[in-house]
Amino acid sequence: MSTLNPTPDDLLARHPETAYFWGHVAGGGQVTDQSISIEVSDEIAAQRLSAIAGGGTVDHRIATREFAHDTTVTRQAEEYTVQVVDPALTAKAAAALGLPRGTDPGGYRFDTLRDHRQELLRGLLEACGVVCFRESSAAVGISFVHENERLLDRIRTTLDAEGFAADTLESSSSGGYWFGVDDDDTAAFGKWVYETSAETGLFAPSRRRKTLRSVERASGLEVGSLIQGTDTEESPS
Repeated sequence: MSTLNPTPDDLLARHPETAYFWGHVAGGGQVTDQSISIEVSDEIAAQRLSAIAGGGTVDHRIATREFAHDTTVTRQAEEYTVQVVDPALTAKAAAALGLPRGTDPGGYRFDTLRDHRQELLRGLLEACGVVCFRESSAAVGISFVHENERLLDRIRTTLDAEGFAADTLESSSSGGYWFGVDDDDTAAFGKWVYETSAETGLFAPSRRRKTLRSVERASGLEVGSLIQGTDTEESPS
């Protein structure tokens, strides 16, 4: 997977790939007593997550989803579900990372991944983040949306540890919660969170492209200057 660091045998090891994987699990996955499942909208990202997990299954379907900030707006999108059946892993992950499992609400403990916060936040952004370009202010808008308030608190803490400010939590129309990255930090965060991603392969091409193109527009940079021809659509080896 990674051209910088080989994929670890232990999914709970402190490693860029595991940080990216568990970011996706926390932001867009579900942990049960038997398995871990992750929903993503990018096929290449699904294949990469499956490879990190050592070969989980990948299912594809067309899903109709409500827009997080306005439930009156719906859209159809391709959706991929990565599933890893491993009861021992789910128990260890719930204990080590504080992930909710069954009726246990969890606590979300990311301290063990603190050396790889960039990859962790990248996984979280791709799993439960929203990125847009605001035409009216020529700025990047980045927010995180989730039904679990505690997870969003942990994301805010993780952002703060890397020097990025975040707004306060608010209720969303979908019944969950959301917060935005501070407007003064969105472009810097969007650029930083995808640095080194081309070398490691730990990114969803569609999400990376949208984020960096928004940063380019907001910063007045030449289109494609941040991607530099590395945003391929090839499947990972």
